Amino acid sequence: MTAEINFEDFKPRVDAIEEAFQQKWERFRYFVLEPDRPEFAEGLNSFGPEGISLLEKAKSALTQAKEFQTEMLGRKSRLSALRKEIRNVAAADRGVAGQAMTRLELQMSQPLEIVETHLNHFIGTILTRQEALDVTLPGWRPRRGHLHPITLVRERIEDIFVSLGYAIEDGREIETDFYNFTALNIPDNHPARASQDTFYTSDGFALRSQTSTVQIHAMQRRGAPLRMIAPGRVFRRDTPDPTHNPMFFQVEGLCVDRGITMAHLKGTVAEFLRRMFGAQTVTRFRPSYFPFTEPSAEFDFSCFKCGGSGCRICKNSGWIELGGSGMVHPNVLRGAGVDPEEFSGFAFGLGIDRMVALMYGLDDIRLLFENDVRFLRQFD
Repeated sequence: MTAEINFEDFKPRVDAIEEAFQQKWERFRYFVLEPDRPEFAEGLNSFGPEGISLLEKAKSALTQAKEFQTEMLGRKSRLSALRKEIRNVAAADRGVAGQAMTRLELQMSQPLEIVETHLNHFIGTILTRQEALDVTLPGWRPRRGHLHPITLVRERIEDIFVSLGYAIEDGREIETDFYNFTALNIPDNHPARASQDTFYTSDGFALRSQTSTVQIHAMQRRGAPLRMIAPGRVFRRDTPDPTHNPMFFQVEGLCVDRGITMAHLKGTVAEFLRRMFGAQTVTRFRPSYFPFTEPSAEFDFSCFKCGGSGCRICKNSGWIELGGSGMVHPNVLRGAGVDPEEFSGFAFGLGIDRMVALMYGLDDIRLLFENDVRFLRQFD
């Protein structure tokens, strides 16, 4: 059985709790003042580093005030534990001990409640000011976005080919080795793989190095006859410089039908370039080599700036080199499930980034991918 104690032995424990309260109360004493007093705002300086707003400091002060209240008055506080000890006080002193405990509890709880009320009021006032809408102020219109120059040129290319009866096909950017190389008549160890080397995953997949992969998927899915273009993003292991980027945009076209010849290819490319750059545009084809076409050719068009007389854009040659083309190789048709004895076709491809640079007079295609708002605003 616990021995009884008198009030003189009990009171030092009450005083110890009061002393502990007073030591920590010093930080909160300014908040019993009205929130519009300058001392109130000054008191917030100890609740956060310089540079943060009064609102954040007030929120921090409110959180710490609630923690202080729990520490001093909560169920696990020293006050709560001492209240249980009143039963051990001698009966003659028990009333005095109870009154001392009640007085101490009010001495701590009342100012803390005022602090919490004033801080909540201060925070609410700031939030109201921040969120207030002054209907007397003149309105403002947010700046609207606009399409990227690559998207503008891509949509223009798509519109031209749709009007010529071509479908727009899209495909995945991560491909198997078969679709990215083998199906395009580029077997293992073929030299053409070196110029189109790309990024590979540990599972043997590759980021496509050309949108020709979409042509293979389309022929397997739809068969022949077929007319389509495949615009999209491609990847090659190039070092970035004013004319190269490891990621760029490309559009490739394909037409497969009975009796398709080189004349159809030349007529289609010429009509596309006339609609793109004007009726006066002249085209020319130069023999070349691509593993997926036979015969192959690169096509140029007369400079849209000087009309062929020579200028900076065409490097004083009068011609601008644009892309490659040719008749689809029988191995490509056969690999996609199309009989080359019955069908023939042509294909062509060009870089959209390069065309954008030519049309807008850019000397560095990296500008198109740096997301510099000062540059992009010029195309609004």
